[in-house]
Amino acid sequence: MEISIINYDPKYNEAFAALNKAWLQKYFTVEPIDEKIFANPQGYIIDNGGLIFFAKADDEIAGTFALMKVEDGVFELSKMAVDEKFQGSGIGSRMISYSIEKATELGAEKVILYSNTALQPAIHLYRKFGFKEVALTDVEYKKANIKMEIDIN
Repeated sequence: MEISIINYDPKYNEAFAALNKAWLQKYFTVEPIDEKIFANPQGYIIDNGGLIFFAKADDEIAGTFALMKVEDGVFELSKMAVDEKFQGSGIGSRMISYSIEKATELGAEKVILYSNTALQPAIHLYRKFGFKEVALTDVEYKKANIKMEIDIN
């Protein structure tokens, strides 16, 4: 299986929403902020200085993630999801690694993310890449109970 990371294309909007909704519905609920993003990923993420990517396994969309611009020098790794049938194949690691590389190219000083401690495999993966827990403040997501960040400057 060949894994590649590709840039956003509106033709993948359905996959972006479906992949994210699948894991949200499995572990939490889809919140109003999620629905806003899924309805208009271009307007909500890209037009505000962010980027959306997709992981392809051969010719199939296997995962997605976004770098949402928070402020100059800070991006949020967000909307990261891997299709269940591809979980455990290293796609999540590939996506995190790519997001850090891309944020570095964009001149970011840090990447933050919000998650939930119930998602231990994800938390472990973030820590493996050097993300550290920081104080949880001003979070839009009800499901988030942990904030992590990595300095990349």
